[in-house]
Amino acid sequence: MTALLLPLAYLTGALPLGHWLARRRGVDLRTASPYALGLESAMRRLGLGFLVLSFLLDFLKGYLPLLLGRALGLDFAGLLALGVAVYLGHLYPLFFRDPWPLRAKGAGVLLGVLAGLPLPPALGLVPVALGLVLYALTGYASLAALGLPLGLLGVVLFGGFGLGEKLLAFALLLLALWRYKENLGRILEGTEPKLGDPLPLPSEKQVVCAFLIHPLTLEDFWQSPRFRWLRPLVRLGLLKQEWIERLAERFRPMKVGEVRGVRTADGREVLCHLLSAPLLPHQIKAKPELAVRRAIQGARLAQELGATVVGLGAFWSVVGEKGKRVQEAVPGIEVTNGGAYTAGTVRAAIPRILAHFAQSGKDLKGVTAAVVGANGVVAFGIARQIAPYVGRLILVGRDLERLERAAESLRKNLERKGEAPELVATTEVAAIREADLVFTATSDPNPVIYPEHVKPGAWIYDEGVPPDVHPSVREVPGVRVIPGGVVRLPGEARATLDLHFGAPDQVPACLAETMVLAAEEAFDRKSLGGEVRAENIQFFVERAEALGFKVVE
Repeated sequence: MTALLLPLAYLTGALPLGHWLARRRGVDLRTASPYALGLESAMRRLGLGFLVLSFLLDFLKGYLPLLLGRALGLDFAGLLALGVAVYLGHLYPLFFRDPWPLRAKGAGVLLGVLAGLPLPPALGLVPVALGLVLYALTGYASLAALGLPLGLLGVVLFGGFGLGEKLLAFALLLLALWRYKENLGRILEGTEPKLGDPLPLPSEKQVVCAFLIHPLTLEDFWQSPRFRWLRPLVRLGLLKQEWIERLAERFRPMKVGEVRGVRTADGREVLCHLLSAPLLPHQIKAKPELAVRRAIQGARLAQELGATVVGLGAFWSVVGEKGKRVQEAVPGIEVTNGGAYTAGTVRAAIPRILAHFAQSGKDLKGVTAAVVGANGVVAFGIARQIAPYVGRLILVGRDLERLERAAESLRKNLERKGEAPELVATTEVAAIREADLVFTATSDPNPVIYPEHVKPGAWIYDEGVPPDVHPSVREVPGVRVIPGGVVRLPGEARATLDLHFGAPDQVPACLAETMVLAAEEAFDRKSLGGEVRAENIQFFVERAEALGFKVVE
């Protein structure tokens, strides 16, 4: 009889009752989930009646299959097996479907299962009491929900039940822990909404956006407390880096931090969720389809968190045709790769760098400059900008044939204006040894410029993310390394993670573009694909400055 009822219990759990209710009410659950916003914020957005009705429907899904099982004479083990089946159906209604229909994490289902078990009242109230105590002590609704299966396991372990019942109760707890793993991670990181501390919601004075990041090195894994416990095992040699990388490929995007305290010049607050699918740069480049899938999942998570815009940071900015495939897959949120404001910060910084360099007593027309990564859009844009002012320009790229064509086009254009310097195209980074000024903007995951490549006294503008310049270059006499594309945020801003841009209030321009885009709601200005329109570059430069964002030089 139990075997016959298990599929029925699973199918009952799989019924998307909350989803159907939301559709009838015209509610988009992806932007109003209490497990993303916090219970209080979700109540403000959805209303108490909607939340109570949704919870009641989930309760019935857990309770009715067990009620039927009791009517048919199933023992405690059989009923608990039905409870596991109905909860499994609720969590994973259609295997191998991505995305799965969004639904609550099952606190109502778990409570329905508990109500359907034939426990004496004194024992049956233990899990409920534990959940309430956890909520009162910590303020986290997610811990309160986990108190239900945890309390049930305690009752079964110490209540004289058999091995089968203990294994089933343990399985129910494991399912709940897996479903709430993201909430537990956010609790460790201090970003989980709690009682009395509702998450800000988008409004006239509050802007919510998200930004997708990834670890640049293995050390960045340990910034998150949810992974930090693995570091001693790696250092002791018990875990290999390739094992960690293989494991990271299995993780869907998760929230790992926030940028808080951003307040624009017109008084609006900007909250930015930092999301990560923990792939290293070489993994993103080696497995482009996996990277696109994770970026799409990251955009969906951003939408669930209530963000209006999601930015693609570092190597995420080049996946899926530089964000175009991500936007097509997730039309309900705006996606940007940050290219416009990044180009704008470079465009704004270069004249100042050239002016400062000239003030040091150098005649720019007698100077040799070099641009590394000149096959790229940003780097070649730098080449076009500086070419009229220098005497000799070395372009370094990986595709020599394409680079030579671009150099020839640039040469002809400058000759018409009478401003053509000597142009050299090469694939050898060592050629920059002759340069007094070096501008670099590659997408290489490792440094490309080392001390042997650099002329003593050279100035280097490093736009690469991660940096193109190895730290040892700073030891070369007279060399000055200037970070590029870095923006200081307005207000008392700070990131909860080290983003490697020098200070807690300094971020990459692509993240700043995400914030400006969300604040201005100028979604037609977003950066997608490889082309960046000049009017969009100017828009972000002007609006960012008006809102209080400052380019770091």
